[in-house]
Amino acid sequence: MRTPVLDVLRPLVRAASRLYFGLDLRGTEHIPDQGPLVVVPNHQTFADPVLVTIPIRRCVHYMAWRRLFRVPVLGRAIRLLRAFPVDLEGRDLGAVREARRLLVDEDAVVMIFPEGGRSVDGTLGRFHPGAFRLAASLRVPVLPVTIAGGHEAWPPGRRFPRPGRITITYHPPLAVDATADPRTAARDLADRARAAIATGL
Repeated sequence: MRTPVLDVLRPLVRAASRLYFGLDLRGTEHIPDQGPLVVVPNHQTFADPVLVTIPIRRCVHYMAWRRLFRVPVLGRAIRLLRAFPVDLEGRDLGAVREARRLLVDEDAVVMIFPEGGRSVDGTLGRFHPGAFRLAASLRVPVLPVTIAGGHEAWPPGRRFPRPGRITITYHPPLAVDATADPRTAARDLADRARAAIATGL
């Protein structure tokens, strides 16, 4: 079962993104074709979830800021793309339970932006630990993804994106250190994911 809507529009989205953004997808051979997976990209534009998903030919679910679901048209659209809400202002146990269910029961791909929101200046921000705690507790691999050039094309405050060059790099998946306790394993995952993402910026 794959991501609805995007599967139908995937060729068009990819072609339009190449034309408008000069979209360059690198390292796509690192995307696992089976098993549960937590995808952790840096965050630069509103289009990041769709752009990152283009080469992932699997069912992808997105953890998204709860406030976005209150925007009439946008909220409906992101639900169609299998997004589920998370409260960024506090620990959202409901969102964690849903992510765990998807990973354990459905072997799904869950995309979580560890910075929480878009970068205000294009630099890599502080990572929240939630995605890595989730992966460590379930022994699920993490796929770091670098988005470069998005901030220049569509910075915060700009209503519409401008033509640019966006490069998305899929790094090798990171396995959880099975010898460490979950808290230590989560910190290790976060550090390794951040280092990998930084190499592509």
